Amino acid sequence: MADNNDNLLKKLSELDDRFCQIDAELADPAVGSDYNKAIALGKEQGKLKSMVTKYREYKETIDGIADSNEMLSDPDLDAEFAELAKAEIEELQTKSETLIEEIKETLVMADDASIGSVIMEIRPGTGGDEASLFVRDLYGMYTKYAEKNKWKIETIELNTTEMGGFREVIVNIKGDGVWASLGYEGGGHRVQRVPETETQGRVHTSAATVAVLPEPEEVDVKIDKSDVLEHVSCAGGPGGQSVNKINSAIKLEHIPTGITVSMRDEKSQHKNRSKAWRILRTRVYERQLQEINAERDSARKTMIGSGDRSSRVRTYNFPQNRMTDHRINLSLYSLDKIIMGELQPVIDALKEHDKQKRLESL
Repeated sequence: MADNNDNLLKKLSELDDRFCQIDAELADPAVGSDYNKAIALGKEQGKLKSMVTKYREYKETIDGIADSNEMLSDPDLDAEFAELAKAEIEELQTKSETLIEEIKETLVMADDASIGSVIMEIRPGTGGDEASLFVRDLYGMYTKYAEKNKWKIETIELNTTEMGGFREVIVNIKGDGVWASLGYEGGGHRVQRVPETETQGRVHTSAATVAVLPEPEEVDVKIDKSDVLEHVSCAGGPGGQSVNKINSAIKLEHIPTGITVSMRDEKSQHKNRSKAWRILRTRVYERQLQEINAERDSARKTMIGSGDRSSRVRTYNFPQNRMTDHRINLSLYSLDKIIMGELQPVIDALKEHDKQKRLESL
């Protein structure tokens, strides 16, 4: 194996050892009786399984090459067997090179692939009513894309305007590969078009912000309930005399981080509390990830953007039917299809660029 893969093979050997260690821990009755620990270990092992399986196949391939080379070193080896051994070495060498590339790809993308639930928040930026209408269109684009992938969509909160736009939308999307695909969508999205409210046909520029956060399971993030203040109030809104007077609106405040979440979408206090806790866990988890990533900032530089909501990631130019992703300088003249959920070409290009950057940092 080439010298530049020595560190990779050392890392893979360590992961194989850890996989075996988890097997031993899960077989321990004491661990089996601890539900949360068993779940966490099972998730960790699940992330490792694909890499470890390929690594073991790679080792078998290398052993096969060594056996054939040993056979060739025998001076009394029959010529026909020698030819067979040489052919096998060539075949196994090709296989080993393919496996090592597959292992690299799995290694650098494994964390993303393992996250099967995200919280997406879309809000208007500059542009008034047109920005709110753009939020509506982005929401439609993402939900159509999710439907094409047969992912589960749950709208957690949706606030509309009189013009039919959205002041804010929070949606949960669940399914295999959801973070690996939608994790690149965070940032500032800009639209250039003639607004529905424009009478003179002038093109306006408006903006929206998208945040995409991995939704943690309760075993992934621990929040001490004593660290959370809960405020209960009457849910307001349109309706005059029919406004719900029951104390149903919930506001949660996480004291250590200062993160607050308000939820008033449901008439049921229980449902609002449940949704608020989901959003709170997600935002606290994001903060924890940011702190971890800050410690390995050099590695973060290989990622596409930072997910910063203020950074402009994409422009949607309707007069030119053009979508431009500024992070990878990609322009596609099929905005009419993209806005209807045909996002795959964009996401594939982002994934490939990201993968190459991560591979370079190995």
